[in-house]
Amino acid sequence: MKKYNANNERIKRKYLTFLQQAKGQNEASIDAVAKAMARFESYTKYKDLKAFHFEQAIAFKKHLANQKHYKTGKPLSLATMNGTVRHLKAFIEWLSQETGYKSRIKYSDAEYFNLSEKETRVAKASRQKPVASVDQIKHVLAMMPNEAAIERRDKALIAFTLLTGIRDSAIASLKLKHVDISAGTVFQDAREVNTKFSKSFTTSFFPVGEDVRDIVIEWVHYLQSDLLMSNDDPLFPKTRMGQGSDHDFQSVGLSNEHWSSAAAIRKIFKDAFALAGMPNYNPHSFRNTLAALGERLCHTAEEFKAWSQNLGHEGVLTT
Repeated sequence: MKKYNANNERIKRKYLTFLQQAKGQNEASIDAVAKAMARFESYTKYKDLKAFHFEQAIAFKKHLANQKHYKTGKPLSLATMNGTVRHLKAFIEWLSQETGYKSRIKYSDAEYFNLSEKETRVAKASRQKPVASVDQIKHVLAMMPNEAAIERRDKALIAFTLLTGIRDSAIASLKLKHVDISAGTVFQDAREVNTKFSKSFTTSFFPVGEDVRDIVIEWVHYLQSDLLMSNDDPLFPKTRMGQGSDHDFQSVGLSNEHWSSAAAIRKIFKDAFALAGMPNYNPHSFRNTLAALGERLCHTAEEFKAWSQNLGHEGVLTT
């Protein structure tokens, strides 16, 4: 069975390069676009994109509505469908202006990828997200072991996320020098830290309790005094693997390297909440916890604005 079309691959590569170099989109966004294009090509059996017709867009939407998620087996959500067709609409609009395609594809043909107004409203509707309370997170911290270096790192990681609300991708790339314990701040330097929209800003510790703050302070001192880490070493080093007595690979301590992604961080959270017998709350959900805490503690619009900015949000409506 045909698995690709050479002409399509060339024009797709050109479009993805355009998104990256001209539009400045990040890798995650480009991957989402590539996935949407792959869905459409698979549906059309890799028919040349020069033969695109608006009826293909209409039929593809019906096809998507009948697809099931590969993990859950449930129908695709309207949010997933909306994201997919939105990427394809933008691609076809761009394609209609390209040499070799603009004589075959009308700019308006891309409009047929739109979902109905009702479906779009449902897809974009905000939903109540499950939020762990500060007390619940402190219970998880109390249940976590704190003897070996890896155990201390994992406990400090969860405490730090609650203390700062920093996104997991940024935490994975933070260095010791970015944390100022005495000032109670973290400088998210976009030149070295993987921040959202590559924005640099300073985050102050949130008032979630001295017990949480102490866990982080002790961790920083442990890295500096016991492990003799330098300012350019990671705040949360990845696990160092080595051969055990049975010659199998196993964790043997901490390296001086950063995690390459946030996947390991999310697993640490999942394991910690499972150990405490609680539902899994991922790192990003802690930002919801802090937003809810801010609603209770802030008494004026100015106070909540400052709270929102400390989360890295430019507007309180985002928070």
